[in-house]
Amino acid sequence: MNRKNAWATYTDKQAKAAYEFCEGYKKFLDDAKTEREAVDVLVGQAEEEGFRELSRIMESGETLKPGDKVYSVWMNKSIVLFKIGTDPLEKGMNILGAHIDSPRLDVKQNPLYEDGGFAFLDTHYYGGIKKYLYVAMPLALHGVIVRKDGSTAILNVGEDEDDPVFFVSDLLIHLSQELMAKKASEVVAGEALDIIIGHKPFVIKGGKDDEEDEEDETLTRGQQYAVRAEKEEGAEAKKIKGAVRRGILAILKDEYDVEEDDFISAELEVVPAGKARDAGLDRAMILAYGQDDRVCSYPSMRAICEVGDVERTSCCILVDKEEIGSVGATGMKSHFFENAVAEVMNLLGDYSELKLRRCLANSCMLSSDVSAGFDPTYASAFEKKNACVLGGGIVFNKFTGSRGKSGSNDANAEYIAELRRVLDEEGVVYQTAELGKVDLGGGGTIAYILALYGMNVIDSGVAVLNMHAPWEATSKADVYEAFRGYVAFLEKVRAV
Repeated sequence: MNRKNAWATYTDKQAKAAYEFCEGYKKFLDDAKTEREAVDVLVGQAEEEGFRELSRIMESGETLKPGDKVYSVWMNKSIVLFKIGTDPLEKGMNILGAHIDSPRLDVKQNPLYEDGGFAFLDTHYYGGIKKYLYVAMPLALHGVIVRKDGSTAILNVGEDEDDPVFFVSDLLIHLSQELMAKKASEVVAGEALDIIIGHKPFVIKGGKDDEEDEEDETLTRGQQYAVRAEKEEGAEAKKIKGAVRRGILAILKDEYDVEEDDFISAELEVVPAGKARDAGLDRAMILAYGQDDRVCSYPSMRAICEVGDVERTSCCILVDKEEIGSVGATGMKSHFFENAVAEVMNLLGDYSELKLRRCLANSCMLSSDVSAGFDPTYASAFEKKNACVLGGGIVFNKFTGSRGKSGSNDANAEYIAELRRVLDEEGVVYQTAELGKVDLGGGGTIAYILALYGMNVIDSGVAVLNMHAPWEATSKADVYEAFRGYVAFLEKVRAV
């Protein structure tokens, strides 16, 4: 089959549109490095486009009608949006689904310790990563700390030029003879991925005794907290042992009004620091953290905002926890999506359990996730004629899974034919792919979970280089073609 390169098909106007679309995408990447941040940004965009929160509509006693736009957020980490069509929901929806979580390091619940004159935060890696890639690079700290009274401290440290950054230390090459002999999977152990967050000892100067120090009004609130913590640990005031750790506690108290025990109810994520950047002299690529899978979630969101009046209801699901199996209350295996559909049907005055089941079974879905772009540097990992390429347009994976298609969703030929019809009519550039050579490994998406309802589902998305690395690369043409393909899907695809 002949492959198209999207750039080669573009007029100057289309190329300009692709570049402009990706400026918004890059800003999204910068503003939404965690799932909570992504939901905040997406809610803001949704409300600007006239979407209303489902729970508020329910509380007001209003009903829904064709043309209405609603959204529902679950636990601040997943969101589903609907644009109501003229057909009864029983006939099914056209659904875009993607995930907004990405591989990273998570801070543990009892994380803060001192060793060798450094203060560390203990971490637990999240999702599939090459652990050695996270050493000796600037890292940022994002997330929330929830106090016992329910109030929340929001952290976003390391992204602004004036912010400090954090890092995992690396052993100097001069002493790495034993380390370099290890397998790549063993070079850095998971328990060694602790970030250094400070090294300045906390010392109370002056001649006051401990009681006076605690009451000394010249000390900041955080310094007073550090002195009390020192006494509770049975240490002598002004002694250096543990002083770096106490200094960090003082800063946390002064700047965020949080104490050490508040880490128990915190969700803090460690991610690569820095903004999304244009890559290449032609600026045709994007290098950024978290493109798996925000490269599909952003075009999906923009697509449901773009579509006009539709016959089949349009739906966009953007979920958490895909990188660890879609588990938990905010993952795709949760029933929050099914419950949201039921509430929408109820507000349309057309709910029953049977109609809900028919709606889900009659729906069509694009499980929008990334695919491994062919990399000539590692060509032996790919079966070239069935690999996707950067610049080849939106990617369709008929199946994912591993080896003998284990754990995969395998899309029906009739459904793929319908997608081909729509995309060809709309002039969308697309390609098909598998995830590397058959016996080398594989991967999964949320496709098989939605397929449990009996709906037609296929994996689709964008080709990525460096997938799951701290910095991933995509083609701006592919991001734009994904957006165009998603709009065409929502507006044109018929039940199969």
